[in-house]
Amino acid sequence: MRLKKFLLFCLTCLFCLGLYANINRQEINFNNDWRFTLTDSISYSLPYRDFTHWRPVNLPHDWSVELPFDSIHGDGATGYLLGGIGWYAKEFKTPINKYQQECYILFDGVYNNATFYLNGRCLAFHPYGYSPIYYQLDDYLKPQGQVNQLVIRVDHSRYVDSRWYTGSGIYRDVKMVLTDKMHIPIWGTFVTTPEVTKQHARVQMTVSLDNDYGQIQRGTLRTTYYDMNHQQVAQVDSSFLIQPKSKMILNQKVDLFNPNLWNVDAPYLYEAVTEIIEDGKVIDTKSTAFGIRTIRFDAHKGFFLNGKNMKIKGVCLHHDAGIIGASFIKDVWEMRLRKLKDCGVNAIRTSHNPPADEFLTLCDQLGFLVQLEFFDEWDYPKDKRLNTNQSHNDVASQGYDVYFQKWAQRDLENTMLSARNHPCIFQWSIGNEIEWTYPGNKEATGFFGADATGNYFWTQPPYTPAEIREKWQSLPKTTYDIGRTAHRLSSWVKALDTTRPVVANCILPSVSFETGYIDALDVAGFSYRRVMYDYAHKHYPNKPVMGTENVAQYHEWKAVMDRDFVPGMFIWTGFDYMGERGGPYNHWPAKSTASGLIDLAGFKKPSFYMMKSLWGSTPMIAIYSQTADKSVYKKVNDHFVDIDKRKPWNHRLWVWNDLNQGWNYRKGAKVIVEIYSNCEEITLYQNGKSLGSKKLSDFVDHIYKWEVDYQPGQLIAKGKHHGEIVQSKVVTAGKPAKIRLTSNRVTASANGTDVIAVRAQLLDKNDQAIYDTNRRITFHCKGKYRLLGVDNGSVTSVESFQNNSTMTNEGHCLFMVQTTKLPSELNISASSDGLEMTDLTINIK
Repeated sequence: MRLKKFLLFCLTCLFCLGLYANINRQEINFNNDWRFTLTDSISYSLPYRDFTHWRPVNLPHDWSVELPFDSIHGDGATGYLLGGIGWYAKEFKTPINKYQQECYILFDGVYNNATFYLNGRCLAFHPYGYSPIYYQLDDYLKPQGQVNQLVIRVDHSRYVDSRWYTGSGIYRDVKMVLTDKMHIPIWGTFVTTPEVTKQHARVQMTVSLDNDYGQIQRGTLRTTYYDMNHQQVAQVDSSFLIQPKSKMILNQKVDLFNPNLWNVDAPYLYEAVTEIIEDGKVIDTKSTAFGIRTIRFDAHKGFFLNGKNMKIKGVCLHHDAGIIGASFIKDVWEMRLRKLKDCGVNAIRTSHNPPADEFLTLCDQLGFLVQLEFFDEWDYPKDKRLNTNQSHNDVASQGYDVYFQKWAQRDLENTMLSARNHPCIFQWSIGNEIEWTYPGNKEATGFFGADATGNYFWTQPPYTPAEIREKWQSLPKTTYDIGRTAHRLSSWVKALDTTRPVVANCILPSVSFETGYIDALDVAGFSYRRVMYDYAHKHYPNKPVMGTENVAQYHEWKAVMDRDFVPGMFIWTGFDYMGERGGPYNHWPAKSTASGLIDLAGFKKPSFYMMKSLWGSTPMIAIYSQTADKSVYKKVNDHFVDIDKRKPWNHRLWVWNDLNQGWNYRKGAKVIVEIYSNCEEITLYQNGKSLGSKKLSDFVDHIYKWEVDYQPGQLIAKGKHHGEIVQSKVVTAGKPAKIRLTSNRVTASANGTDVIAVRAQLLDKNDQAIYDTNRRITFHCKGKYRLLGVDNGSVTSVESFQNNSTMTNEGHCLFMVQTTKLPSELNISASSDGLEMTDLTINIK
């Protein structure tokens, strides 16, 4: 009888162990079914509260973009949108058996000063709004199957803590990760390719292992490699024995033959699937996407990707996206990136902070190089309203410098560990325009004192390197030294990754070469200092230099093309962005900065077509115009000259000329036509009559120009690009008669994430687009959807995004919705007084 009871007990134990053992890793989307309140009480952190009266939200979520623009309490630096203190709550059942499994929560970004509570106990505090963070929940969870309460306090009451719009809340993805106690930790794999040729690639996988059991674990670590067709191309096994409650690192090497290399034109991705196998059973699986490629910067020859010399055609991007604010919605950003790709852009600088992980995944897939930037402030603060060193100290504008000493290393390392497998990343940037904040840097340049000469943007340094060094060394020393801090940051980067160079965006490079700052960099980036290229190459010939912040003007690109040693540049900016309108630029209702190639709503601007004519490979012609009295050009003896001698073409900065894309003027008016094109020669026709042919080589600023006596009708430009004929036209439009709706898709998935973006364009009775008249348009939508909002792209529009009605700007506007998880037929229509209403249908399956 005793033997039977013992056998039954043993069988029961084995059965129970079978229930919980060998449960593989799970990564669970944790974005849905949260509750939110924009109120504050310490009692919210207490256990057993009822949150059902709070507002239901799905993540990612930015509460600031939902608020009205506020000229009284808001600030232009952050786009006149307020912050505040918000709380998020979510209930979930304990998903693990804590004897054999572990549970982690991973936040890709929370802006900012977030405090995390689970079942009334404080998990942690995390101040930086841009770095990812994860926590192990095991010790705080209730027994398996019981309900837990996760509550997060987000304190963005210091709403002017940045020089641009930041957003507020849990604005990036959240995941719950379940593992065995013997597992690969989050961010525990690192793939590098130390040897790459066309015939062969040596792939090295570094894997961290965590054994949280109380006994020795032994087994096999197996990594299987797959190509993009999910065909196995290699496999490697490594045996391991790991002591109780300990960690270890294993290195695996494998050879891939005839590899497909990742590049900007063909972004080929492989997948490495790493498994922990014990007693023939897989207990943990980690998948890592990666690309095989080489990068090299040469101080004399520029940049090489996979051994091929190429120019970096980059843009800087802030993380907000108009209607959706800072909340990262993949569909929206994919649309944005594809427009930049159409322009010829091949690189992104994440200004001035780490981006969402999904953003990097998109860049991997679409073929963009990424310069990932960590910080906008170091030891000393920037003035959020005046864009330079701190000149006032109100609480609302205290920024990351308050936390830099304690948190910078952790934030940098978390960012790198989460991001370093992305092949798109080719540079780590440790800082942006830091020099202003350190006393003595400005004075040592010689530009801003009594002996300054000329203009900072266009003039060589007035001091020699020796004079700068002498001046810098003579100045009083301060608590923090810019060179020492730069070396500290660079050493943290290189401790985790030596495969990519360290760079920074230097606003005062002439002094940064002498303070030790640039000594800490592998590549020196220049902010608006193209006139320094030759100076740097002469005095510091072994240091690669490049443009890391440049204006969208031909003269900037010409400076790159004229110098083999300059690898490329990053335009400020790819898209307009909210904020940076503080101090002297604080002119309500201007909520955003108009430096983008594309506006907030995604409509392309003249500068887009200018850069496309320089960077794109397909034949193109874009026609714009302006009356002679408003144009920046005038015709003199069959030549066009700049009206303002202080702003010639090679001294222009961020904002493009004021131009019209339509063809509506007073009859007989003198009009200057500007054409952006990569055609070698163009002939312009007005109402069928030739106005003559011109060659691009005749225009030093790379802009075709004609002076035309306006007549209603049409202009047609015909050109040749390497023998291929291309043409474009503009047509006189009548009065508004109807609205045309076009959508980014005709079908969508009922997945709760797909976005439908609808452009409304005013048309006349002949279906010609109208650009010089605006109307209020109201959108109507029937079906199952989530409203994201409306936008017209105007810098000065301060109507709420969270609406279904807006004025057009230049004749068009944007309406955006997101699917739910319910299939539906979505009928979208647009109306405006006196105009023919139109609609379209989207099938959501």
